[in-house]
Amino acid sequence: MRESDLNGGIASSGGAASAAASHALSVNNVEVIYDRVALAVKGISLEVPVGGMVALLGANGAGKSTTLKAISGLLAAERGQVTRGDIRFFGREINSLAPQARVRLGICQVLEGRRVFEHLTPDENLVAASALGSRQDLVRNRERVYTYFPRLYERRSAAAGFLSGGEQQSLGHAPYLVAEIFGIVRQVNRQEGLSVLLVEQNAIAALEVVTTSYLMENGRIVMHDTAEAMKRNPDIQEFYLGGARGKNFHDIKHYSRRKRWLS
Repeated sequence: MRESDLNGGIASSGGAASAAASHALSVNNVEVIYDRVALAVKGISLEVPVGGMVALLGANGAGKSTTLKAISGLLAAERGQVTRGDIRFFGREINSLAPQARVRLGICQVLEGRRVFEHLTPDENLVAASALGSRQDLVRNRERVYTYFPRLYERRSAAAGFLSGGEQQSLGHAPYLVAEIFGIVRQVNRQEGLSVLLVEQNAIAALEVVTTSYLMENGRIVMHDTAEAMKRNPDIQEFYLGGARGKNFHDIKHYSRRKRWLS
């Protein structure tokens, strides 16, 4: 999902493992390098409680997408690798696991863009996405998706390539659709007990649905607090909640120099 409307995230369902761990996800002092030279993520740590909903905020290039790929195991395709630290899922270290093994554990990354098989129907796309489960799991999960997204049920037999752009994708939505999708994510979190790491540029929308948030800048976590505290923070208000409108470049440079929590 896109970095300005609904960027995406990691969703997890840990099954029986949840009873033995207080955190669904723990990222501990993780460092990521691309092409063995470009340091993209610089020793970050974050946690998602079991059944919790946590936001990872930051501007373009902050390292949010790289963090997600480190968790889901998709770095190798882009010549990236975790060179330090560990990632734990319900207490289990997963650094060495292949992406498909992480999916089997219950980790799901929602990618940005139009990630559909255009020649298949939405119903067939859902079947493809649920290939790892049993037939009963497929039926149950498909009905669950249609319950949350009734419009998708109405178009279930159409070729996915002929759906509107908004129906295909998770990016570029109008604000009211963003709010609706965020509401659905929160509903799934509450009703299904799904643990969610929501990676988002739209701080206003994200802070309304999560309980805890991390702010990422230049590959580092520079702030961590409750959503309510983040909304009250003057620095967050100034540059992540719309307060920077009307500021001139000199003011922004001055602000950047005094923002010691980014050093």
